[in-house]
Amino acid sequence: MKTPRTRIKICGLTREEDLDAAVAAGADAIGLVFYPPSPRYISIERAAQLCRRVPPFVTVVGLFVNAEADFVRQHIAALPLNCLQFHGDERAEQCAGFGLPYVKAARVKPGVDLLEYAASFPDAQGLLLDAWVDSYGGGGKTFDWSLIPASLPLPLILSGGLEAANVCEAVQRVRPWAVDVSSGVEAAKGIKDADKIAAFIAGVRDADSRNEQ
Repeated sequence: MKTPRTRIKICGLTREEDLDAAVAAGADAIGLVFYPPSPRYISIERAAQLCRRVPPFVTVVGLFVNAEADFVRQHIAALPLNCLQFHGDERAEQCAGFGLPYVKAARVKPGVDLLEYAASFPDAQGLLLDAWVDSYGGGGKTFDWSLIPASLPLPLILSGGLEAANVCEAVQRVRPWAVDVSSGVEAAKGIKDADKIAAFIAGVRDADSRNEQ
């Protein structure tokens, strides 16, 4: 059976030119951060400006961290979000209560039972694995991929410290459904680099080709 193409999400977009670069390079999804402490946070108004540039069949993902339900609903009402991504301590019933597909993030470190964690979010569209740091978000750090169980009950989205230099190896070893990158394609926090985006996506495609051999 042919290995499916690895999907790619470019997260933390704040500028039109960065969104255009991600789409032009072949990204499947773009991520908008609605977590005010993040340097990649954007307002609803700014997000609306960016969303107007998203072409058909590119998924728009809204990222939230321990947000109040009304805060999430305001963004859903104002923006064409296709999927929600929860990076905090949200429970399954909170994530599933907005009428949109959602992805749940898990911070990985030794001792975290990822099978149990995934089973506690049965309605999730996927499980995003990121590095464990004190704050929310991986901070551009990788984690030990050997901690990932061989068989998860949800599609695996690999994140945490990915960049053009290591994404080919990551996709070959882990074989995730998708990869998610932010800091690994940046010139500065919240400012993407078009060449890094293109190189990252080329690395994923290279891994897919190798996995088919």
